[in-house]
Amino acid sequence: MKSDTRKRARLRLDERLQTLQPIDRFRAPPKGWVRALRDALGMTGAQLGARIGVRPQTIESIEKSEAAGTIQLNTLRRAAEALDCTLVYALVPNSSLEAVVEARARKIAIRELQRVAHTMRLEAQGTDNADFEARVQAYIRDKLSERDLWNET
Repeated sequence: MKSDTRKRARLRLDERLQTLQPIDRFRAPPKGWVRALRDALGMTGAQLGARIGVRPQTIESIEKSEAAGTIQLNTLRRAAEALDCTLVYALVPNSSLEAVVEARARKIAIRELQRVAHTMRLEAQGTDNADFEARVQAYIRDKLSERDLWNET
């Protein structure tokens, strides 16, 4: 995939994911969504178990594993269907994908340019810091490809 195609894809994803912000709206209740929905519907563990086809003890185990964050997605999906719900699963970036790429490129460029500047200072060939930002942008534009951004830590 070409760089401009990736950028357009990132921007489209950013736009779609923006509707999920702020993420605090989706924090699970303390006992988990299954328990919260079951209680709100006035459904017992035995009744939910019958709808899923499991014993009431299994429902208790499902609710505990959800609250602990160890539930499997297929189990959560089955519980959601039994509660007449749709499981929504998404990875929501903390900032825009474009900002993540730009910050990573900038970090690499600054590190590399500082390394070169240090070597040049050791050789009494120091560079002028006045145009440092322009050099960072040029390094990103000319030297970095998106695939290079994720090769190093």
